[in-house]
Amino acid sequence: MTLLSRFTLATGLLLIAGSAFAATDTPVGTWKTIDDKTHQPKSIVEITENNGELQAKVVKVLNSDEGPNPICKECDGERKNQPIEGMTIMWGVSKDDDVWDGGKILDPKNGKEYKVKLTLMDGGQKLDVHGYIGFALLGRSQVWERQE
Repeated sequence: MTLLSRFTLATGLLLIAGSAFAATDTPVGTWKTIDDKTHQPKSIVEITENNGELQAKVVKVLNSDEGPNPICKECDGERKNQPIEGMTIMWGVSKDDDVWDGGKILDPKNGKEYKVKLTLMDGGQKLDVHGYIGFALLGRSQVWERQE
């Protein structure tokens, strides 16, 4: 193997390793939501970033009490009776030191919106999603698992 080939291979490996690291230092990506009460997988959610703000959309519902193709019966406004798959359930979240907050999250089961705070855990492989009203000390959390 020539020196140029070795250099090219080493550079490629470093770029791959760097992009893998970059993917785990942000909530952007695909996540499996885990119900905080039943501990069962509920859905696959994709978090995207646009102009520094994160939003999340339900890609697939995995487990629903309402069977396949559940709708948001308890939602208000434009979301009322709309399919949960494809629905934006989190918006307006921005980075604040090592957490992301300042936005809202919707619980499609009860149609209520909560303030939200996101914290990466386990080297970016898990995401603590904390929804609350008023103070962040009150509320409830789910731990989502990153999907590859």
